Amino acid sequence: MRKLFIFQLLIFSIAFSCAAQLKVLPFSDYLQVRNGLNHAYRQIEYNKKATVAFLGGSITFNEGWRNMVCDYLRKQYPDARFQFIAAGIPSLGSLPHAFRFQQDVLDSGKVDLLFLEAAVNDQVNGTDSITQVRALEGIIRHAKANNPKVDIIMMSFADPDKTNQYNQGRTPLSVANHEKIAAYYGLPSINLAKAVRDKLQNKEFDWNRDFVDLHPSPFGQKLYFEAIKTLLTESHKINLKKSRKKNSHNLPVPLDQSNFSRGSYYSINKANLDGDWKLIQSWKPTDQLGTRNKFVNIPLLESSSPGATLTLDFKGTAIGMAVVSGGDAGMVKYRIDNGPEKQIDLFTSWSNSLHLPWYVLFAAGLKNDQHTLTLSIADENKPESKGHACRIVNFLLNK
Repeated sequence: MRKLFIFQLLIFSIAFSCAAQLKVLPFSDYLQVRNGLNHAYRQIEYNKKATVAFLGGSITFNEGWRNMVCDYLRKQYPDARFQFIAAGIPSLGSLPHAFRFQQDVLDSGKVDLLFLEAAVNDQVNGTDSITQVRALEGIIRHAKANNPKVDIIMMSFADPDKTNQYNQGRTPLSVANHEKIAAYYGLPSINLAKAVRDKLQNKEFDWNRDFVDLHPSPFGQKLYFEAIKTLLTESHKINLKKSRKKNSHNLPVPLDQSNFSRGSYYSINKANLDGDWKLIQSWKPTDQLGTRNKFVNIPLLESSSPGATLTLDFKGTAIGMAVVSGGDAGMVKYRIDNGPEKQIDLFTSWSNSLHLPWYVLFAAGLKNDQHTLTLSIADENKPESKGHACRIVNFLLNK
């Protein structure tokens, strides 16, 4: 595997050597430094220690650009002590990130620099625009409530759908929302989706031969790293100019008052169950389908009986749940307090091949008061599903 990686990096070097004969589009055209990374560099250069976190989906989880960034920081600052928090989980976008942020990142340490990406999975998972903004803004405000000085880099990675949208003269919605939040809060950002599209148009490389997939080959991982390194370098120049100035860390008023800045997991043990539900202490599938890290060998609530009902009392402005959705995932009915009953399908496009972590938002923008969620398993299910299963890993609560 290592030999293959080295070989592909060699191909990357050759390709870039050939590209040097072209007019190569600079990465600086696709990044915004804004307020820079003053705090992070201060921690690294003066305090000689920093905590760096990576929050994202599979492109963050996989080996590649993240490891290169860690190696780069270690080599650039050999006297500094780094704590790196790898919080990438495949398939997850901004909504899951907002509610797992406390457990998966902040519980591990006070973060000085956060890399955040969700644009690919937000688009693939069909997350609506309002939820994207509430989730991304929630993460930013949650991070800054924990450490007002934290620096955050927002990244939008590439995929064929985004390339096609740019080719049609449209900015992908998830990219636009990442940039909207970054601009409002003065955060550095990199639009790698646009960079990759333009470089493809410029014939600097080929998607099928070089990049291969939205989970980039070593070539693509190296390209992402080079773009990030450009941002780090440009931010350092800004930092040197601003080193004697004091930055204000006061947050502006929220773009959306219903953002998920207090999002967290809410224990399944809080639910009141009827006899058709059971608490499994260490769940693992009995079929041959795959699983995701942190979503297997864990406690969860499970039922596959239509009509099985639970209630959950909570106080907060938003409520949802995180489930594992496999080949037997069904549908659920739910209501908040005495509101209308609604139905949602837990079976996804990937359920027949994977017990997919799937995050469902039941309601947001509620009054910050006591509420009751009533949830039951529906009689209906998709023809493709093998059952009516609902497996709840956590409830999601914005306090």
